[in-house]
Amino acid sequence: MTPAARIIFMGTPDFAVASLQALLDAGRNVVAVVTAPDRPSGRGLQLTPSPVKQAAVRAGLPVLQPEKLRDPLFLEQLASYQADLQVVVAFRMLPEVVWAMPTIGTFNLHGSLLPQYRGAAPINWAVINGETQTGVTTFFIEKEIDTGQMIFQDIEPIHPDDTAGTLHDRLMVRGAQLVVKTVLAIEAGDYPRTPQPDPGDLKPAPKLHRETTRINWNQPATAVRNFVRGLSPYPAAWTMLNGRFFKIYAVSVRSAVAANEAPDFPGTDETGQSDVAAVYTDKKTNIMVRAADEWLNIEVLQAEGKRRMTAEEYLRGNQL
Repeated sequence: MTPAARIIFMGTPDFAVASLQALLDAGRNVVAVVTAPDRPSGRGLQLTPSPVKQAAVRAGLPVLQPEKLRDPLFLEQLASYQADLQVVVAFRMLPEVVWAMPTIGTFNLHGSLLPQYRGAAPINWAVINGETQTGVTTFFIEKEIDTGQMIFQDIEPIHPDDTAGTLHDRLMVRGAQLVVKTVLAIEAGDYPRTPQPDPGDLKPAPKLHRETTRINWNQPATAVRNFVRGLSPYPAAWTMLNGRFFKIYAVSVRSAVAANEAPDFPGTDETGQSDVAAVYTDKKTNIMVRAADEWLNIEVLQAEGKRRMTAEEYLRGNQL
């Protein structure tokens, strides 16, 4: 193994840019970059390159943008770089003909402490589930998604006020450091290949869809708050309030709200059941919604067709 492996980097969003830049800053031999094709974006639907492509172009690196990863022309181009190692960060699932091509193999950076939170949205689901820590893992890609032998892991705490966005940004930096550590260890020929344990109680991290991002007010207030945090700022939790669509970016439980700002009654119907999803507003600064066990104060929201704003800003020009 030569001291500087020939590396092909694969990634698309901002999360991957930090790892690519870290490899370049560390003087590693990145010979080409693979990323998604340019996509229409903005009001004019102009073709826009991915953040990784923009970073690669700035660095003067060759860029491959296949529509299909099994395309014979793409496979021929990929093979022409004679890579020793492929590094994957926030890219799509690779067919075996791609991940098995380099002499050493292909490793991936995953935004969780594997084997927990295998899937497309590990950062979101860790916050949604109220975890107090998560991390990043590098592992060799094998046939089953996110199940390959682990190389290194690094732990990152999840703070009570973290959102998916703030945690994403910290894991992006920590992950980039772990990618460099992994490449250096592989180049030195001294690195672990640890099979992933089977703890039995695996927590999945499936891709988020519109139907899975709607707020369920029947849950306890703390669970609703974690759900909102885990989807903020993207893709954002949503709900219908008095027949109108709203994205909700931040909420707080009543314990964090002055007692005289929320109704003291629990809100019950004739059967004695809690009036879940009841809405209360003082029409000036506060919008509150009843969860299963407590009121929640909506702090930041976005009505359909409007910009994101605080509850107070919204109530200045709108009725609820």
